[in-house]
Amino acid sequence: MSTAFSLALLASHPGDWPARLEAAGARLTGELAEAEAVYGGLSEDELAVATRLRWLQAPQAGPPPGFYHRALIEHPVVVTNMRDTYTDHVATHTMALILALCREIPRYARATSWQPDWDPSSVVPLGERTALVVGVGALGTEIGRLLAAFGTRVTGVDARRTGDPPAGFARLGPPEELDDLLPHADLVIVTVPHTPATEGLFDARRFALMRAGALFVNVGRGPTVRLDALVDALDSGRLRAAALDVFETEPLPDGHPLWSRALITPHVAGAGPHADERRLAVLLENCRRFAAGLPLMNVVDKDRWH
Repeated sequence: MSTAFSLALLASHPGDWPARLEAAGARLTGELAEAEAVYGGLSEDELAVATRLRWLQAPQAGPPPGFYHRALIEHPVVVTNMRDTYTDHVATHTMALILALCREIPRYARATSWQPDWDPSSVVPLGERTALVVGVGALGTEIGRLLAAFGTRVTGVDARRTGDPPAGFARLGPPEELDDLLPHADLVIVTVPHTPATEGLFDARRFALMRAGALFVNVGRGPTVRLDALVDALDSGRLRAAALDVFETEPLPDGHPLWSRALITPHVAGAGPHADERRLAVLLENCRRFAAGLPLMNVVDKDRWH
């Protein structure tokens, strides 16, 4: 269900704004027909009713599957999203996953007796390794910066970012270089959104390209990684370990092999303080710009879904 809103209403209720939007929003067909701006998502039928619509604000950085349907992509409406409102939380969570894998924390967390392992090979020294960040937007850039602080050589690929690599990155290339870079990476971190181009990006073929004993982390979107192929890569020993916060199927089913083969968090990397305030700030700023006829923040390429 979508929520049409007035700019004056939003500006006057900056507190518990998601609940107020839901309560005050116009769901009736007649009001949708009058709306020039909508917060939420619109089905094809709802979009057909919203004949005056000029701006659609998505509530998330990466809206759920089905948000970017063909009718919306072909419609002249400008779509904006909430990207970069929880970059710090996800980047910190990602580093926690990486450090846990590098120090074999999951094994110690499961132990019920004193089992020290002094074998040097049980530790992955980040200062002697190369990481590949797949998706160097705001999140990938921050993850790369944090990894570089540990002495890691950081490379990346990104579909939109060109020019000089961001701070901390030794190399940045287009997605076409992914297959060439994978065999040289000891650690692969996936941050890309779910788009037509990234669905199933990591499949059996790509896992086979990865360096033997590499670590794999996905904090982007679940459909970018084929879970069956990941399980096979772990079972075969191709990958040393994996950590995931997002999954091709969510919730991850009980009894799935990854529960015992990977470090798993249940899509909580974005959890942290100030999320609502940051999203509200984006929404209010876009309201101000929309009313003034100025360019909006976080405009989406609808064909690419981000």
